[in-house]
Amino acid sequence: MNRRFVSVLLFALLVAAGASTLVYKFVLINVEAASRKPLPTHKLLVAAHTLEVGTLIQDSDLRFVNSAGMPAAQAVGDKQQAVGRGIIATIYEGEPISSARLAPKGAGAGLSSMIPIGKRAVALKIDEVVGLAGFVVPGMRVDVIVAGGNGNGDRNGTLSRTVLQNIEVLSAGQKYEKTAEGKPQNAQVVNLLVTPDQAEVLSLASNETKVQLVLRNPLDTKEEKTHGTSVAALFGQEPAPAAPKAAAAPRLVRATAPAPDTVEVFSGTKKSEQLLEGRR
Repeated sequence: MNRRFVSVLLFALLVAAGASTLVYKFVLINVEAASRKPLPTHKLLVAAHTLEVGTLIQDSDLRFVNSAGMPAAQAVGDKQQAVGRGIIATIYEGEPISSARLAPKGAGAGLSSMIPIGKRAVALKIDEVVGLAGFVVPGMRVDVIVAGGNGNGDRNGTLSRTVLQNIEVLSAGQKYEKTAEGKPQNAQVVNLLVTPDQAEVLSLASNETKVQLVLRNPLDTKEEKTHGTSVAALFGQEPAPAAPKAAAAPRLVRATAPAPDTVEVFSGTKKSEQLLEGRR
């Protein structure tokens, strides 16, 4: 091999290695300098302690902290914009105050602040089984099934039917009530978010029938058409036919003979009637 060619090749490799080393050191120095440069900070309004649903925010519930980066679009930066507003979703200690978790100004606190305009909250007392053993929690979606008689006195027995579908659970909890003997007892209560028309259905159902809640997938919002069932259908019996209406009594129409044709005959001052021939 040509000794001159080998010398040129080695020289080129040395120059390339030196240039690569210089570039690497230059980039590394700039990266280290950028990492040592402090990022701009701003004051962020956060919860001083955990704020539960229904809490009315006070000045002592809030504090400012220094935070790097830009705040979220819904972050509240002024205390005056948060004080006096109700909490509609739990805000944990140190978590930024977001307008999406606050009730509108003037809505107050408590359960009423969580009810959207045009909706109603209906309290429904349930037992452990009806409440799906604790699985009915706020935000879940349920169907409402009622079971009872239809009031017509038919022979099909108890009827069951789905009356409401895809209803949001606003809150769920327990309260203590007194029995007829005056002893305290624990009662399960859920508040369902419904329209005024649906509130009327729930009110009647809770007073006149037995109510059952059916848990559904929150992503499944389609309402299915159901037909209901009865005790007779459960045992494979045909539904009892409706009682026929009483037939109206037939009207008796008397046949009336046609009036005979007569003529009046005057003889002086006397008048008499005689039947025409063929009409006797």
